[in-house]
Formats: sequence, C-alpha cells, structure tokens
Amino acid sequence: MIDCIIIEDDHISSFHLRRLVEQESSLALHGTFFNAKEALDFLSKEMIDLIFLDIEMPDVTGFDLLDQLPYRPYIILTTSKTEYAFTAFQYNVVDYLKKPITLPRFKESIEKIKPRINHEKARVSNDIFIKADGKLIRLHDNDINFIEAVGDYVKFVTTEKTFLSLATLKSIEEKLNSDAFVKVHRSYIINTKKISDIEDNTILIGKHVIPISKAHRKVIMDRLNII
Repeated sequence: MIDCIIIEDDHISSFHLRRLVEQESSLALHGTFFNAKEALDFLSKEMIDLIFLDIEMPDVTGFDLLDQLPYRPYIILTTSKTEYAFTAFQYNVVDYLKKPITLPRFKESIEKIKPRINHEKARVSNDIFIKADGKLIRLHDNDINFIEAVGDYVKFVTTEKTFLSLATLKSIEEKLNSDAFVKVHRSYIINTKKISDIEDNTILIGKHVIPISKAHRKVIMDRLNII
C-alpha cells in the first residue's frame, strides 16, 4: 500500500483528485491539505510515500514547500500550466499531471511510480524513523545498539550518538524488526547483534551494562547461538 497525501489549495481540484485516489486500490490517502503550513506540520510527524502537490498556492509555491520538507517522499506535481516542467525536472519529481487530470492519465502515473515505491519500501524495511530534535531521523537496525525507556521518553543509543524521542517502549517494540531486537528488561530493548558478552543477569554492549530481568532471561538465551 502506498501512503499518500494531497496538497491543493483549490477545493474543486482537491475534491476531484481525492476521488481519483479513492478509485486506486494501491493508494491509502492520509490527508488533504489546503495550505503548506498544515501540510508541513503533518509531514514533520508522519511518514508518507507520495505527495500529490499543487504548484501554485497562495502562501508558497509547491517548489517552496519542497525546499522545506523534513524528508523527501515521491512527488507528483499537479498544475494547470506546463511552464514549470523544467523546474519540476530539477526537483526530480516523478510525474507532472496537467489539470484537469483524467482517470487514464492518473492511472498511468500511479503505474509508473508503483514499482519504485514498492522497491524502496522493500529496501528500507529494516529502517525506522524516529521523532527527535524536531525532525524525523532514519535509523537502520544495525545503527541501534539498544533502546532504553527514560521517563516519558525513549532513548536510542547508537555507536555515534544518542537520540531522545517522546514515545513509549511498548509502541517502539511493536515497530522494530523482531529478528534483530529483543526486550530484556521492562526498560530495555537490545540489538542482539551488538552483544559483547553476558554475565549473570547483565549484558554488555560496548561500555554499557544492561540488566536482564528474570522474566526475559529465557527469551534472550533462546535467541542466542550458544554452542
């Protein structure tokens, strides 16, 4: 499923585009926005695969909005003019739909982008995006040594940096790759590939000593390749 949003200031054009999206089973619409600020607020908190983006908006242009994105989803530009084609090419957008958008042209655009997005999703399936430092930060499984609950926050510890994200350990656990991560304590999830050694009821990852609770000891021992 391709997660998408529409950014279009004209209500009639927005309604028409929404109807087209709803007819395409591979698309999941997560919002329709009539100005750049609302869209940017949403995109700072949520990950989207695809944006249908109007170029001509009253507050900023679609290209201005692209310059402010916290990350870069795939972009299909929508416009009533063709004069922006060269600039669109410079921004590496995947398609350029001229209004009024017909159903056959819309489907052609989706079929063009679908393999690219599906391939990208498969490639980054072991990545997560965390909300930290006012932006979305991508971390791969192998980047994360362990994760610790700290009050209302969750701390992601990597070899290079530590990130604090407002979340619960339970919500994070549900999104992690279960082949790499295991919960060893009510406050800790570890990357099993990062374990240096285990002694009694503690695990050593780098210079960090992490406790193992009795409830989780069997789980972690079963996951290890013990000879």
